[in-house]
Amino acid sequence: MKNEPNRAESIKSAVQRPRGKPIPAEGENGLFTESWFPICPSYELVRGQVIGRPFLNGRVVAFRGDNGVAQVLSAYCPHMGADLAVGSVAGDSVRCAFHKWEYDCEGVCRKTGIGDPPPKNALLFKFPSVEKFGLIWAFNGLEPWWQIPEFPLPESELAIDVRYDVPVIPVDPWVVCANTPDWQHIKIVHNVDFDASDMLKRVKFTDHSMQYRFSGRMTQENNEEVDYNVGIYGTSMFVLHGTRNSQWFCAMNAFGLLRPGVTQDYFVIGLKKGDGSAESDATIKFLHNAMFQMGRRMVAEDRPILHTLKYAPGAMTRSDEALARFLDYVRAFPRSHHSADFIN
Repeated sequence: MKNEPNRAESIKSAVQRPRGKPIPAEGENGLFTESWFPICPSYELVRGQVIGRPFLNGRVVAFRGDNGVAQVLSAYCPHMGADLAVGSVAGDSVRCAFHKWEYDCEGVCRKTGIGDPPPKNALLFKFPSVEKFGLIWAFNGLEPWWQIPEFPLPESELAIDVRYDVPVIPVDPWVVCANTPDWQHIKIVHNVDFDASDMLKRVKFTDHSMQYRFSGRMTQENNEEVDYNVGIYGTSMFVLHGTRNSQWFCAMNAFGLLRPGVTQDYFVIGLKKGDGSAESDATIKFLHNAMFQMGRRMVAEDRPILHTLKYAPGAMTRSDEALARFLDYVRAFPRSHHSADFIN
């Protein structure tokens, strides 16, 4: 009996949870992935307005000056720390409400309210930003090393509608993105029937994306036929274009990163523009709503999972080959946080 293994230790070993290589969380060691993140919808940022938003565990402002170009800058005035979101727009600059210091589109202070020369170190952090597909985007980094993808049709030929989901999702954006290479999830949770036997061969990985095409049926949507090209770009956007029952559309889920473990989901739906007639406009509105309903249904299916999930890959099967490759992609994705001292 003395040489018999300790029963408690044997049981503990037998039921120990398998764990794969850890994946860095957003904000771990103060770093975030170098991805494009949506800050707000374009329609919320009118000309001459400044708004504040949480971003990367700090705060930024977006404003649109007389030139109509949207800018994203750190929110706190380097003079006394006032939040520029309670300030105003002056021409193409943002003006602090506290002492009327003005910062141009590059984040450089050009004027003080009292008339003193601006200190050379009176600077805001300027995020690389772009307005695209009805959203204002900011890149986490000094210079973007990849661009937001295009759809097959130019934006000028698309009727785009943007909405955002409430409540926010309590996981990092890449966790939501990981559902795209997860064949088991797509087939079992979302009831999309398709042949996944050779899917890994169809997946194309780059240094900032993964894409593939599949055809199948949505068994919960009247067995509707789908033929989709899908992809993940960076760690913060799901992109789709293709047909649903022969109706072409394009879509994007853009994931804003408010703070570690908190994602804001923006829905973007694009359809071919109509001829401008009342009938055409009504058809586009109907299709927009139908596509959004489908998207919200899928998010609703994911929500109880994502709101309780502690993402930690462990025991995996053959069907997880593409998912495992994607998780390696996330592990290796460049990370930085040059704006840290400015936005906090």
